[in-house]
Amino acid sequence: MDNITIAVAAVVGLVIGFLIAKFMEKGKASKTVANAKNDANSIIKDAKLEAESIKKDKIFQAKEKFLELKAEHEKVINNKDKKINEAEKRTRDKESQISSELAKNKKLNDQLGHKLKEVEHKNDFLSKKQSELEKLHTSKVQQLEVISGLSADDAKGQLMESLKETAKTEAMAFIQTTVEEAKLTAQQEARKIVINTIQRVGTEEAVENCVSVFNIESDDVKGRIIGREGRNIRALESATGVEIIVDDTPEAIILSCFDSVRREVARLSLHKLVTDGRIHPARIEEIVKKTEKQIEQEIVEVGKRAIIDLGIHGLHPELVRAVGRMKYRSSYGQNLLQHSREVSKLCGIMAAELGLNPKIAKRAGLLHDIGKVPNTEAEIETPHAILGMQWAEKYGEKEDVCNAIGAHHDEIEMKNLISPIVQVCDAISGARPGARRQVLDSYIQRLKDLEEVAFGFAGVQKAYAIQAGRELRVIVESEKVTDEKASQLSFEISQKIQTDMTYPGQVKVTVIRETRAVNVAR
Repeated sequence: MDNITIAVAAVVGLVIGFLIAKFMEKGKASKTVANAKNDANSIIKDAKLEAESIKKDKIFQAKEKFLELKAEHEKVINNKDKKINEAEKRTRDKESQISSELAKNKKLNDQLGHKLKEVEHKNDFLSKKQSELEKLHTSKVQQLEVISGLSADDAKGQLMESLKETAKTEAMAFIQTTVEEAKLTAQQEARKIVINTIQRVGTEEAVENCVSVFNIESDDVKGRIIGREGRNIRALESATGVEIIVDDTPEAIILSCFDSVRREVARLSLHKLVTDGRIHPARIEEIVKKTEKQIEQEIVEVGKRAIIDLGIHGLHPELVRAVGRMKYRSSYGQNLLQHSREVSKLCGIMAAELGLNPKIAKRAGLLHDIGKVPNTEAEIETPHAILGMQWAEKYGEKEDVCNAIGAHHDEIEMKNLISPIVQVCDAISGARPGARRQVLDSYIQRLKDLEEVAFGFAGVQKAYAIQAGRELRVIVESEKVTDEKASQLSFEISQKIQTDMTYPGQVKVTVIRETRAVNVAR
């Protein structure tokens, strides 16, 4: 019973508690709803206030935009009105100007009509006068024909013949006087130009020698240069083609050769050998080959310096090399490069005085003697002016330059004014006292002819004229020429020289045949 009571009491308590909880939850919900309503009313009120504010702002902005657009529209309208007013003003001014021009034109038309009437009246008057003059002239001519007994055509013919003779005589006298004055003036101007040109170019006399002196520190070096039984000096002479004279002259060795390139190769080679201290035939040949390459490079550098000094540009490398080789050549004893530089300067000055192109003139003057430094033996037979012209044409020089080179010794016809300038300047450069030596040139030519005789035989490798042309040394190829053939070749060359050449004294012909066996140990 007690348990039931307790259970019932518990159930009742639970129900009462549930009811109390429900009542309290309902009260709390009511309070929450009330608060939510209050918040909603507040938000709605704030939203209305904000909407009113935004509305007022938008209305104010719209009014401002309207006023701004209205102002811009009024401004555009005012500008258009202003332009319309200006256009109307210009139109009125144009109308006024046109009216004024029309009035002037009307006035001018009236004046022109009046002038035309006057001209017509004068033309009628002149026509009447002309007809009267013609009648009068005809009558006078008829009276003169009756008086003179000649017709008008006959009288006119006699008068014309008389006038012709008089005019011819006076014209001939005038022409003669003019020609004489022109000749005198031309000669004076030519002399003036030549004298001014010569005075403006001052160059030293460049005379070439055939002997170089090699200075040594002591006479002990001479023995090393000569070598055992003279093998070193013979090897050096064979490799360079230069006669080396070792005599009693203290501290000096003389190198003799008509070819300046060979002489320079020998001098530089000897200097390197003496400086190095190793002097023997194999070393001599090695040094000579290196020196020959060095000389080739120096020739190119000399050519480049020469064209730069003269202000000449665009020259072909082969022509630059030919200009450099002129340093080691002589013409009648005159150094060829110095002579060509002098002619180039003279040509440039003379062309400037005559109003011609000085650059082309200087170019032709520098290249006029390049034919004197041929590359091959076959080119020696061609006249140097023609050979130089052929080279210039081959390497793209202008026609004026080519013609000046070929015509400076009258081998071809001169076709431009640069050609006679080059010819005259060449003569000026060679005509100075002491500039040339005819004897030296003939001597060098004789030495070249000696060597050419040797080269005319089969098997000849090198040929050198030494001892002022008193000895000819011929080096032959050992594979093609035997010892017996060498003796026979020496005799044949001497007979050829005796038959074909004129020379003082006698010429010794030495044929050298050398056999080598070379191996390398590695």
